[in-house]
Amino acid sequence: MKWKLTGRYLFSILSIVFIVIIVNTMVLIGLLIYQQQQGIDQVESGSAERFTRSFSNYLTIEDEQPTLSAEGVEALESFGAWLQILNQNGEVISSKFAPDGVANHYSPVELVHKYKYMDDHFNTYFLGEFEEYSYIIGVPQSKEERVTFMMDTTSVITYVFKAIIAITIVDLIIAAIVGLLFSTILTKPVHYMIERISQLKARNFTVQKTKRAGIYKPVFANLNEVSTTLQAHEEERKKLENMRNEWISNVSHDLKTPLASIRGYAELLNEEQVSHAERQEYAEVIERQSLYMKELLDDFNLTLRLRNQELPLHIQEIKVERFTREIVIDILNDPRYDCYHINFESDDPALIWSIDQHLMKRALLNFIHNALLHNASDVEVDIRLEAGKLIIEDNGNGIAPDDLEQIFDRYYRGTNTKAQGTGLGMAIARDIITAHGGTVYLTSEQHQGTKIVIALKKQM
Repeated sequence: MKWKLTGRYLFSILSIVFIVIIVNTMVLIGLLIYQQQQGIDQVESGSAERFTRSFSNYLTIEDEQPTLSAEGVEALESFGAWLQILNQNGEVISSKFAPDGVANHYSPVELVHKYKYMDDHFNTYFLGEFEEYSYIIGVPQSKEERVTFMMDTTSVITYVFKAIIAITIVDLIIAAIVGLLFSTILTKPVHYMIERISQLKARNFTVQKTKRAGIYKPVFANLNEVSTTLQAHEEERKKLENMRNEWISNVSHDLKTPLASIRGYAELLNEEQVSHAERQEYAEVIERQSLYMKELLDDFNLTLRLRNQELPLHIQEIKVERFTREIVIDILNDPRYDCYHINFESDDPALIWSIDQHLMKRALLNFIHNALLHNASDVEVDIRLEAGKLIIEDNGNGIAPDDLEQIFDRYYRGTNTKAQGTGLGMAIARDIITAHGGTVYLTSEQHQGTKIVIALKKQM
């Protein structure tokens, strides 16, 4: 994969260089063709050649003789040039500012020679035509020079073709070397990224440090963050899976006991020698065990709905003091808890919460029942309403540090509890309060008791 990426990158570099060479060559050829087609007309406007070709505008025919206009004289003076007008035989019939010693007659060969080379006085000759006449404009000490050379067109074309091939080969070799160096730097981290993603796909979430990440440093940092997050989720998933399996095992065990009781007492009810009093006692046991099984299944259904946020809330505004006081009274009136000490105090009688009364009552009962059932009968439970918060505190056995970290986890039952239960009570209570936009804080020390603080964000 690494060399495949490098090869693709190198091919891209070489393709770009080759295309650039082709384009540059085509542009050069196009310019040469364009210049050849335009010829001398593309000479700069300030040059002597351009001046000479346009000088015929200053000439007119008067009395069958060419005459120079006043503007032409000014133009010659301004340009620093001189003029000779020739007839068809090459004889000078008129001149202006011509220096001494210049010829008065020119043969065709002499005109060609004068046009090609400077004379001994460093005059550059430029030729023009007007009607049936021709004229010479001489420019002393001209910066413009003519160069004459001979060439074999076939040889030049062959040479240019070979030069283009040689340049192309050299450029491609240089591009290949440079591209190989840069591709190694660029594609090596990409190869590492592909391998890293493959490892994540294979559920290998180990955080790795990459050397020479270069411009991909933020990408590797993000990959490590993703790896850390996925690793945490994987650990949480395994932890939850273990708890779920443990819970299923506990539930299976808990269901076997009531089912065995129900089956056993049902068989006893079929016997003829069973008295009426015994029959009634057996029926009460069957009813009690079936209610326990129903509670177990209801807790299981409720925790699943809370976990998936599929439980609708029937919100009502209630006074928290009255609501809590009624819950405490109901508990005190329950014969199971008549030997326990429960105190209720309120410093915030005007506090109003927007809650689902049924679910919130379930949550508070779970907390209070835990405080009663997991401690001795002499435990004292204080329920206080102060500063917009509901506090449930007991002076019981407390919670072991190992259990404290997992007390709100689903499917978890503490190691120090002997009370019968589904292991979902604390998780259900916490999820109910969270669904109301509230928070639960639990602190506990062994042999010092437990304190639970409930606060809702959505208060009136």
